[in-house]
Amino acid sequence: MTMTMTKDVLRYDEKAIMRLRALYKQYGYTQYRMSRFEEYGLYSENKAFLSSGEIITFTSAGGKLMALRPDVTLSIVKNTADSHGMRKLYYNENVYRPDGHDFKERMQVGLECIGDIDTYTVSEVIMLACRSLSELGDRSVLDISHMGYISGLLNSANLTAKQKTELLQRIREKNVPEIVSLCAVYGLADDFKDRIAALSALYAPYGEALIELRRLSINDETEAALGELEEIRDTLERFGGVQGVNIDFSIVNDLNYYNGIIFQGCIEGIPANVISGGRYDGLLDRFGKKAGAIGFAVYLDLLEKTAPPRSAPEFDVLLLYGDNTDASALAGEVAALTEEGRSVRVQREKPENMKYKRLMTM
Repeated sequence: MTMTMTKDVLRYDEKAIMRLRALYKQYGYTQYRMSRFEEYGLYSENKAFLSSGEIITFTSAGGKLMALRPDVTLSIVKNTADSHGMRKLYYNENVYRPDGHDFKERMQVGLECIGDIDTYTVSEVIMLACRSLSELGDRSVLDISHMGYISGLLNSANLTAKQKTELLQRIREKNVPEIVSLCAVYGLADDFKDRIAALSALYAPYGEALIELRRLSINDETEAALGELEEIRDTLERFGGVQGVNIDFSIVNDLNYYNGIIFQGCIEGIPANVISGGRYDGLLDRFGKKAGAIGFAVYLDLLEKTAPPRSAPEFDVLLLYGDNTDASALAGEVAALTEEGRSVRVQREKPENMKYKRLMTM
């Protein structure tokens, strides 16, 4: 008999994985598989790219210092050949990250595009991020930012690397009073102070935000970033619209790695971002690879907080048997039930807190 996979067999997160995989395959992405660990140096040399610098390490049989994978993107970039063309990949893999005072194995689904990144590619990735959120919850929001616009605004003032870092941190916090204070300490012009304070406070639907960004634009860098944001908006409209997409420049990542669109997404009921991603050409450059890259990760472990209680029966038949039950007769009954397509749990005693459709005894 061939076993048929039913929805009742799958956990909530497993169903989500199947839906997301089907979505990514529909747009031509192929699955990427990898080892659970890499040499520690891969992660120690790129800690700024990781959400946390804490890494689980061990020594291999050959004496190399290895690490359980805290990130998927680094492994993909390291193992991607530097060649022309586009690689469109999706994955579902476990990563190992800190969780309070301990580490936790977390299931992560995501996709990566590596190659000649253009407006269409960026828009497709953003669209897939939006649709991924829709697969995970009824109500969702995707917030996007642009590191090129932030970088252009910061480059319009005579700032040191340390000053840029300090301002970026205040932008991330949306701490406008502290931004104003730092601008005064640095002796920056009022025009720059007003622009960066307004950018930090900006949070609006995509179309409305573009109007304000046009007003704040100050040089060729900000104009180029604004032009890309406008082209992406037009492309997303053809995909179905930008409802639920906002612009929020408190989304800030390391300028050494990220150079364009970055984004985060959340769904109702989870007080944390379930999606994060963006364009990270700088990471490819660090590996000496001449290509662009954009992608995102979906943190499926967070779905535990919204998983509905399992109210459906766990199996069809609970079959109880006693000491004098003939094993071959019991096996025959189980075979008959499973041939009918029923799921059967066989044991001696009736379990507590277990749901089933029918009770049988032998």
